[in-house]
Amino acid sequence: TGKGHATDVAVMLGLAGCQPDSVDPDAVPTIVAAIRAEAQLKLGGHVAVPFVEGTHLVFCGDRFLPAHPNGMRFVAHYADGEPYETFWYSIGGGAVVEGGCEPPQANVKLPFAFSSGAELLAVGEAQGKSIADIVRANEAAWRDDAETDAFIDSLRGAMSACIERGMRGEGELPGGLKVKRRARDLHARLIARGPRSDPSLVFDWVSLWALAVNEENAAGGRVVTAPTNGAAGVIPAVLRYYETFCASPTPAGSRTFLLTAAAIGFLYKKRASISAAEMGCQGEVGVACSMAAAGLAAALGATNAQIENAAEIGMEHNLGLTCDPIGGLVQIPCIERNTMGAIKAINAAYLAMHGDGSHIVSLDAVIETMRQTGEDMRSKYKETAQGGLAVNVVAC
Repeated sequence: TGKGHATDVAVMLGLAGCQPDSVDPDAVPTIVAAIRAEAQLKLGGHVAVPFVEGTHLVFCGDRFLPAHPNGMRFVAHYADGEPYETFWYSIGGGAVVEGGCEPPQANVKLPFAFSSGAELLAVGEAQGKSIADIVRANEAAWRDDAETDAFIDSLRGAMSACIERGMRGEGELPGGLKVKRRARDLHARLIARGPRSDPSLVFDWVSLWALAVNEENAAGGRVVTAPTNGAAGVIPAVLRYYETFCASPTPAGSRTFLLTAAAIGFLYKKRASISAAEMGCQGEVGVACSMAAAGLAAALGATNAQIENAAEIGMEHNLGLTCDPIGGLVQIPCIERNTMGAIKAINAAYLAMHGDGSHIVSLDAVIETMRQTGEDMRSKYKETAQGGLAVNVVAC
């Protein structure tokens, strides 16, 4: 999506064979500096090929490829000079597809398939299962429970590590806006204030955790797309809230949180989009808020109807949220916006749990409303940095 999202760095790392889940974030600047200095990279980590960034990595901000706003055209030349061309699209949530096609669907029959919130609730009612149990049963089509738990725990571990790393980071974020990292100083002040159990400080801690993750994202650190990088701080912050401030948190509760959040995220991906380039920020922080609200409610023992209500509340009050990053960087307003999304999610979960699950606006209705709103939204408010704060605040 541009240099503001470190697309240039990501492309170079990918061509060089680096994997996002294993490359050492501390090694990234050295790897990229070597590519630039030597004017070559090892394709796939093996074959050295010439690579001059200014010539071989060209941004065409005034052109849009047909399948999705976030598109890339790759061209390679065989030894005889014959070109090979392919197109790839980043469609949100870490998913990258070739030629604009949807990701290939595995020919696997799920025991409890669903494609809407109404269907999800109906399956739960008919089978006597929670939303988390439905997702777990569907995961069993690919892997056993132990493997599912190990994968969920690895995601939780990556989220936690990102928070910890973000709370240690200091200095200015890259990109030229001179945005100072705040999580380290905020963490020190909160530690000095005393026990985390002080209720007046709860939202400060939640904001800290969201800040830490999104400052890491802005600095090119490792984050979990939940559902996207720009909205990666909401779910980790709310999950850490559950594990820190809620009564009797358990590893099983954390897994329930993430399984439930995944079900909600799937519905947004299936029925609309989780890409700010298509939906604006409602499709990123809004979706993350909805997912986190549902996850927290589930971890706290809510019914399926209450969980669906929490997810709906989380999105309803993010409808119309624009994506207008200053300088095209995922910094202002993105970093602070994750703190707002996390706090809204917590409030949405408790609001839903104070009711019996009955409500007027369904999750399906709010997802469809988000989709229509995103389609109606002008492109300058959808990640292009051509409207809103991006043009009313001078990037200097």
